[in-house]
Amino acid sequence: MTTLLFSAVVVAGSMSLGLLLALALNRAGHFAAFVRSAVFSAYVVSWVSVALLWLWVLDADAGALSALVRQSGLVPRNWLGDPEVAIYTVALVTIWKIAGYSLVIFLAGLQDVPRELQEAAALDGAGAFRRFLHVTWPLLRPTAAFVATTSLILSFQVFDVVRVMTQGGPIRSTTVFVYAIYEDIFMNLRVGRASAQVVVFFVFLLGLTALQLWAWRQREAA
Repeated sequence: MTTLLFSAVVVAGSMSLGLLLALALNRAGHFAAFVRSAVFSAYVVSWVSVALLWLWVLDADAGALSALVRQSGLVPRNWLGDPEVAIYTVALVTIWKIAGYSLVIFLAGLQDVPRELQEAAALDGAGAFRRFLHVTWPLLRPTAAFVATTSLILSFQVFDVVRVMTQGGPIRSTTVFVYAIYEDIFMNLRVGRASAQVVVFFVFLLGLTALQLWAWRQREAA
């Protein structure tokens, strides 16, 4: 259940953020190019480096985020020590890490949308939102399906950020499936159980991916 919640937040968040950034940065200019490079650079940095950076930012006592919250007159949460928010904190760090991937894929999809269709819709009086809803988004659905599927697989494979930031705690609130397999093999020495979990994990992920692709194809055909 923890893994499903984590994956749902990561896939929805990274796709939404990546699409919004792609729409905002789909233009020429040095500034847009710089922002695209800056966002994508987080994706190529190692997971351990990202986790260590966010450990400093999210420290409950001396972290930059907690200091900012205090300056706003609010009481900061223990972002990684509170079982109610720890899984969402790790999910947000993961979203920050992989949003650049979604950005690049969505940018490629946006640049394949024929400009003539956009111009024709504009001449018919369609505003920016209606052009996106009725012209851009239908043509972006295959791209969105690809991003959703690959982001889902990536979110199910997350390990490093959990290992560095929370070690599955507090109270196992961030013990995702891959980290549970790691615990069984290297901490509890339950090799047989861990092997069975790997097989179940592979079959479940394969079935979930196939179901997601089928749903997107059905939506396209409708």
